[in-house]
Parts: sequence; C-alpha cells; structure tokens
Amino acid sequence: MPTRARKLRLVPDYHYVMKLYVTGRNRRSQRAISNLNAICEQYLQGRYDLEVVDIYQFPSSAKEADILAAPTLIKHSPLPARRLIGDLSERERVLLLLDLKKKEDGYAKPPRKPNQAQRN
Repeated sequence: MPTRARKLRLVPDYHYVMKLYVTGRNRRSQRAISNLNAICEQYLQGRYDLEVVDIYQFPSSAKEADILAAPTLIKHSPLPARRLIGDLSERERVLLLLDLKKKEDGYAKPPRKPNQAQRN
C-alpha cells in the first residue's frame, strides 16, 4: 500500500523555477502577477524562484525564450517544462498544468457539447 500512496501523492519537496513574461504594467500583466503570487504562496510556500520579465524593457529576453504572447509563464523546473499563456485566472487549470493538483483531486475538463453529427 505505501507504494500506491507514493504514486498518487505529489512530491512537495520540488523547488519550482519559473519566469513570467509580461508587457509593462497593464491590467492583464498585473492580474497574472497577482494570480501567480497567490498560487505560489498557497502551494509552494518558499519553494520557488520566480522572475518577472517585462518584455518592453528586455525584448531580447522574450526573443531568446520564443515568447509570442504575453503574459506567458514558463515553468523550467521541475520537469517537464511547461508554458502557460494568459493571466492565469483559471486557477484549477494552472494548478493542474503546474503539477500542483491532479485530475483526481477534482478538476476535469468540462464536457464538450455534442455536434450535430454525433447526435444522429
């Protein structure tokens, strides 16, 4: 039984390394920073390094990281690396993509509406 419990449990000792690319101090950038800070404080409590990069001030950083839209969060560590685009307001989805929550914990994608071809 301990083996199974270990498989289902998320490892809380991982140290997260992330970069958030934003465009100035606009509303969407500020919302992304605020949402990410809240998630980090609640779920990572000191086990993370977060760098916020303003692509207006450092356009070469955005180019090096292949940033096409902002805000964009890149989780470098723990692997696998992930990119999330947007203001990070879909908290459950962000937790899932950052591996801070499993689908079994209650988050599932909403069901798709059937199209006409599937109904007949």
